Amino acid sequence: MAHKGFSHIGLSTLDLDRTRDFYENVLKFKAVRCDTLKVKEGGQIRHIFFDTGRDQLIAFMEARGVPGVPAQYDAGINHGLGVPNAFYHFAFEAGSEAGLDEMRNALIARGVEVSDVVDHDWAKSIYFKDPNGVQLEYCCFTRNLNADDARMQERAEISIRRLGLTGAGSPTPVGSAKAG
Repeated sequence: MAHKGFSHIGLSTLDLDRTRDFYENVLKFKAVRCDTLKVKEGGQIRHIFFDTGRDQLIAFMEARGVPGVPAQYDAGINHGLGVPNAFYHFAFEAGSEAGLDEMRNALIARGVEVSDVVDHDWAKSIYFKDPNGVQLEYCCFTRNLNADDARMQERAEISIRRLGLTGAGSPTPVGSAKAG
């Protein structure tokens, strides 16, 4: 069987309405399936899928009054686990460097705090967070990957500051911009 990419990635949220507003109105992803699931033992789960392109979906679940599911938790993943923002993140395809710049400008115009463009040698990216604190990225390849890329090797040195591991609280990305 040939690999065809992701069907969907499933995440949680404490506020599905706010999450839906962000993914539909800021990122412009279309909601393609919305369910309310009644839980026999009590409560309900609201579930929504967004098409991120090429029939690949990102889904969110919000539990309300479901026994065994805490009413409050950190849906942003990284902070709750105590690891840097880069460890758990989701990258969407920008298509080109021009597309990446266009998306960065659109996000800033919509009031989203966005990093400067980061050049990874093989790709360029911008980073930002959704309302749940989930680290998101738009990325575009700048060259084809080759056999040397697939070989594990030291390629760069990075500071703990760049990983966001300095000081207390949520780190602010270096070189970030926000509409003001």
